[in-house]
Amino acid sequence: MGDVIEEEIKKEITENKIVIYGKGTKEMPMCGFTRETIDFFDRYGFPYKVIDVLNNMPKREALSRMSNWPTLPKVFIGGQFYGDTDILDPMAQNGEIEPLLRNIFQKAA
Repeated sequence: MGDVIEEEIKKEITENKIVIYGKGTKEMPMCGFTRETIDFFDRYGFPYKVIDVLNNMPKREALSRMSNWPTLPKVFIGGQFYGDTDILDPMAQNGEIEPLLRNIFQKAA
């Protein structure tokens, strides 16, 4: 069963340039950290997908194994795992996020 879930996750991060695995949806985040991450990406205006894993423990466990990151949300950009806003905020302050996002979306064009 774990392989099926991991394949589903790989497909999601391949099909979406930015994926946030969190608690709740984009329209209704169910925790402050997920809301903070949604707010973070809203500032940049690039499309992103939020996948609710609040009540999906097998998927949460697979994500933790795949990313070696125990907490939610988990952010993937361009297929790579980036952590959460603890990692992304300093990257933004250093001017790294916007060029990264522009590059990811230019490749898709």
